[in-house]
Amino acid sequence: MKQKKDILNFNSLDNVSKKNMMSIVMRFSIPAILAQITSVIMQYIDAAMVGSLGANASASIGLVSTTTWLLNGLCTSAVTGFSVQIAQLVGARRNDDVRNVFRQALLILTCFGIFMGVVALSISPHLPGWLGGDKSIRADSTKYFTVFAFILPATQLRQLCAGSLQCSGDMKTPSFLSIAMCFMNVIFNFIFIFPCRTVSLFGSEFSVYGANLGVTGAAIGTLCAEYITALLMFWRAAFKSDKLKFSLGGSWRVQKTCVRTALKVSLPAAVEHSVLCGAYITSTVIIAPLGTVSVAANSLAITAESFCYMPGYGIGSASTTLVGQSLGADRPQLAKKFASTAIILGVVIMALTAVLMFFGAPWMFSLLTPDYAVAKLGTDILRIEAFAEPLYAASIVCVGVLRGAGDTFVPSILNLVSMWGVRITLSLLLVPVFGLYGAWIAMATELCVRGILFLVRVYRGKWTQKKLAV
Repeated sequence: MKQKKDILNFNSLDNVSKKNMMSIVMRFSIPAILAQITSVIMQYIDAAMVGSLGANASASIGLVSTTTWLLNGLCTSAVTGFSVQIAQLVGARRNDDVRNVFRQALLILTCFGIFMGVVALSISPHLPGWLGGDKSIRADSTKYFTVFAFILPATQLRQLCAGSLQCSGDMKTPSFLSIAMCFMNVIFNFIFIFPCRTVSLFGSEFSVYGANLGVTGAAIGTLCAEYITALLMFWRAAFKSDKLKFSLGGSWRVQKTCVRTALKVSLPAAVEHSVLCGAYITSTVIIAPLGTVSVAANSLAITAESFCYMPGYGIGSASTTLVGQSLGADRPQLAKKFASTAIILGVVIMALTAVLMFFGAPWMFSLLTPDYAVAKLGTDILRIEAFAEPLYAASIVCVGVLRGAGDTFVPSILNLVSMWGVRITLSLLLVPVFGLYGAWIAMATELCVRGILFLVRVYRGKWTQKKLAV
C-alpha cells in the first residue's frame, strides 16, 4: 500500500487487515498527536510563566479563557464547513473543485475572522465584569482579552490553511508548524512577560531584554506566534500544496452550492461549540464567587488536563480526513472501519495518559504554580477528572468521525443535552456544597454521559449515508 503524501489509495484497501488499518490510522494520527502534545508542553510552560507572577495573574487569564475558547471555536467551526468538502472532494479525485473550495474559503473566512476580532474588541472592556471576576483581576483580564481580539484574524487564517492541508492529506506540515508556533509562543512570552534580567549560562552571565508587560505580555507573545504561523501556513497551502496551490488554477467566484454546503456543516458545528463554551462560561460564573484560589486552580487544572486529552484530538483530526476521503470515494464500509479503529485507539491512549495524569498531578502543579493552596486544590480536582478520560476520548474521536461525514447537526443536539442537562445542572447542585470539587465531579459525570451518547450515534451507522452534495 505505497501511497504518496498521505493520500489514500482506495484500490489497495478492499481487504485490508485490522493490523494495516491500525497502521494507517496511526500514520495519519501521529503527526497531529505530536503537535498536540508539543502544544500541551508549551501551554504548561506558558502557564508556568504567568503562574510565577502569582495567583492573580493566573486567575486574570483563567477568567476569560472560556470566552477565548468560544471565539476560537467559532473560527474552527467556520473552517469545518469547507475542510470537510475538501476531504470528500479529494477522495472523489475532483481536484479542480478542491482548489475552488479552498479559494472561496479564503475569501469568506478572512472577512469572518476580521468580524470576530471586531466583536471581541467591542466587548473586552465589559467582559471581566460580566463574568463576575474579582475587581483585583479585571484590569489585567481586559488587557489580555483586548490583545486577543487582534489575534483572531490570524487564528482564522491559520486554522483554515491547516484544516485544508490536513483534509487534502498533508498531516505533517500543519503539525510541524503547530509545533513551531508553540516554541515561538514561549520565546515571545519570555521576552514580553518579564523585565530585563541577567541570565547565567555555562558560567557566563549576559543581559536579556524584557518588556515587563506581565499578563498583557503573554497575549502579545501569542499574537506574534499566531501571525508568523498563519503566514507560513498560508504560504504552504497556497504555493506549495500538491492539491491546493494557486498555480494549478481554480476559480475565485463564490458558488452557492459551496457556501450552502459549508453553512449546512458549519452552523450546527458553531451551535455545538457555542453550547459547549456557553456551558464553560456559565461554569466560570458559578466558580468565580469561590475566590481567586479556586479560579486559578480551575484554570491551571484545565491546562494540566490537556496533557491527557490532546492525543484524542489528534486522532479525531485524522479520523475526519480518513472518513471524509473514504465517503468521497463512495466507500462507506471502509469509513466505518476507520471510525472503529480510531475510536479504539483514542480510548486506549487516553486511558493510559489518564493513569499518568492521576499519579503525576502533584508534579504537574509544582511546575505550574508556586502557590501551595492552588497546587493542592488543582491536584485534587485533576484526579477526579482522570476517571472520565476514556469516555471523553470516545466522544472526541466520534466527533471527528461524524465531522468527516458532514454530520454536525445531531452532535450539536447531543452536546446541548449533555452539557446543560448534566454538567450545569449538577454544578448548580454540587458547587454550593462541595465548592470547586463539585464542579469537577459534575464535569467528570457529564463527560462519561457524552461519551456514551456519541458512541451510540457512531455505531448506529446512519452517518455513512451523509455524503455531502458538493
